[in-house]
Amino acid sequence: MRVLGIGSALPGNYYPQEAILARLQEEWSQKHHNPDRLRRLHENVLVGGRHLALPIERYDELDDFGKSNDAWIEVGLEVGEQSLRRALDDAGVGPQEVGALFFVSVTGLAVPSLDARLMNRVDLSSKTKRYPLFGLGCVAGAAGVARAADYVKAYPDELAVLLSVELCSLTVQRSDLSIPNLIATGLFGDGAAAVVLGGSEASASRQDDLAGPEIIATRSVFYPDSEDVMGWRIGQDGFTVVLSADVPKVVQENLGADVDRFLADHGLLRSSISSWVCHPGGPKVLEAMSSALDLEADSLDVTWRSLREVGNLSSTSVLLVLEETMRQHRPTPDSWGMLLAMGPGFCSELVLLRW
Repeated sequence: MRVLGIGSALPGNYYPQEAILARLQEEWSQKHHNPDRLRRLHENVLVGGRHLALPIERYDELDDFGKSNDAWIEVGLEVGEQSLRRALDDAGVGPQEVGALFFVSVTGLAVPSLDARLMNRVDLSSKTKRYPLFGLGCVAGAAGVARAADYVKAYPDELAVLLSVELCSLTVQRSDLSIPNLIATGLFGDGAAAVVLGGSEASASRQDDLAGPEIIATRSVFYPDSEDVMGWRIGQDGFTVVLSADVPKVVQENLGADVDRFLADHGLLRSSISSWVCHPGGPKVLEAMSSALDLEADSLDVTWRSLREVGNLSSTSVLLVLEETMRQHRPTPDSWGMLLAMGPGFCSELVLLRW
């Protein structure tokens, strides 16, 4: 099983963090909000700027969940199609060759799902199997890679594609002045990414120096009684963020042992891993990851850079980190790598790579 191609697409509306902050301060200035607290929270997430689904002035129009969700469908189809086409082009394959399409998102709802709506736009085969997955949140980038790998392991002569579309800015709650929502307005951005995976037979004829890593094994880890750590409360106003301050603690207490057990089952140690492709959950989460895994100071440089440049894009983020690693920081051939993310459940998804 191998990653054969990858592609991403970010909305064209990019704003420095200061511009987004100013807009939010203006929005909340009449609601007895402390503007200095909002500024501190935005500065603490260390995000320099983000791509937004819409021009910033259009967010005033989104006064109910229906309008926000309509925007999610419209823009989601645009960036979803772009990233899907770029991934297929990168792999050197055509849409008709895709055997299965896995779609992940947690920032909007549609029936038919976006993957179905992309079938005609991208000219996918009518025989393509579709797997729309909702609710995995930030972990879905890694989990989607793992589930697509499961598919091509069962069907080694086929190709599977994972598509992630996350438009987090469309979930903003104007009436929610809680600390989790204020943090979310400073942390999360918008974008899409797609990954093409091939089974052993499908990959054999397409291996070259630009192909991505082999996927050797995957593991899911669910932490009991942790449902309130992260997620959404879904009501008439749409998605309201659930974000516990305990997230870094859960990471610190669990991730190291989880990774060690996973690697031990494959005769490896943590020191065997030379490259880490991690989801940029936020500064405290990344610090907890580094501490839990006892990583060198520069091990998560690509992840930190992604956080600073575009923010946390939920499930899309770890795929952006994978793309940057493949394009600009390609590890040594035959070296071991790990792709990982954590998310609602609370849970971890671990993917063992060989470059």
